[in-house]
Amino acid sequence: MSKPPVHAFFVGRAVAEALYEQLESAATNAFSELGKFDAEQRERLRQFTDRVVERANRSADEAMQTRGTATSTTTIQDIHPADLQVTIDELRAEVALVRSELQRYRSSLP
Repeated sequence: MSKPPVHAFFVGRAVAEALYEQLESAATNAFSELGKFDAEQRERLRQFTDRVVERANRSADEAMQTRGTATSTTTIQDIHPADLQVTIDELRAEVALVRSELQRYRSSLP
């Protein structure tokens, strides 16, 4: 009588080992596919950002070419502090004018 329970034990053990191997294989394949997917998505994102930066650079180059050579490009070193202060003051005045016009427009609404 001890033979069938011993045989059942070894059959159960073999089934458990086979299931473990199947589970291990499935998990390995799933993680492998997940890794491939992640790598593909990262590559697509890198290509997308490269294309965006390339388009932006191309647009900037085209804009600079359409400006022509008649207008000189101004760098920060070319701006004198007094000129900068004048520009800031002019911008502040424009902002104040826009604010007053906006308030006047809002007050005229019913």
